[in-house]
Amino acid sequence: MNEIETLEDFYSIKFSDRPASRQQGIGDFNVFKLEDVIHAGGRVAVKYTRRDFYKICLSTGANLFHYADKTVRVDGTSLLFFNPQTPYKWEPLSDDNAGFFCIFKEAFFSEKLRTSLATLPVFSANGKPFYCLDDSQGTFVADTFKKMIAEMHSDFKYKQDLLLSYVTELVYFALKLQPSEELHQAPDARSRITNLFIDLLDRQFPVSSAQDRLLLRSPKDYAQHLYLHVNYLNDAVKTTTGKTTSKLIAERVTTEAKIMLKHTDWNVAEVGYALGFEDAAHFNNFFKKNADISPARFRAQETALVG
Repeated sequence: MNEIETLEDFYSIKFSDRPASRQQGIGDFNVFKLEDVIHAGGRVAVKYTRRDFYKICLSTGANLFHYADKTVRVDGTSLLFFNPQTPYKWEPLSDDNAGFFCIFKEAFFSEKLRTSLATLPVFSANGKPFYCLDDSQGTFVADTFKKMIAEMHSDFKYKQDLLLSYVTELVYFALKLQPSEELHQAPDARSRITNLFIDLLDRQFPVSSAQDRLLLRSPKDYAQHLYLHVNYLNDAVKTTTGKTTSKLIAERVTTEAKIMLKHTDWNVAEVGYALGFEDAAHFNNFFKKNADISPARFRAQETALVG
């Protein structure tokens, strides 16, 4: 798999020196005008890879976003969210791209809010990362980013808390754009168990080497790690999500398989082994059942599209 890009990598790629406005301390937070970073980085090709930081971006213009196993064309004004679990690449289709983005680590949130970003739908590996905005919505988000930039240059004693409030405002602004039924989570035991399961599932990825292969494959494996009876886990997940535990695991493994087939040079057997399959035939059957195509044919199609 591609190496994970760190914050240090980001600064070394985009700037010869770290910008004076870089926020030191918890979270390594920073915010930029998109066009300033594009110009600073020149025409350096953006790699399709995972980053070890979170990113929220407001973008205008025409762009292609390669995200997990998907490629999405985004035109106009859009609000985008990226997480460390999912690889991505931004490909501008026009020369007039503008906007803003901020980057930060998990600790920027968790230290103050005592919550995990992975539990928020916009940062979930299976969540919705792209939001098309109308003019008024775009203006609101742009104004919020402008406040961040102004605050980065202030000497306000509590500016880090204020920056956190602006980031939080963007997250909940996006959540309000989703249908309410997608966001409803009853505060009961089943919902808490389901959240724990999904968080544990997300933390199994990425699988970056065969030596770090996927070990949790079945509902029983996850139940044991959560100190639950497998029937209790299955009941909670089914009641909360409408899908079985096995189905959610299969969907996540299939997504990771597509990413690996599309963006690595590992052969099919190596991809299958890294994902916990002992033989290539088992992996082929699994992939074909869940993706309606064989791994080899999927890779051939993706290669043809890129070519």
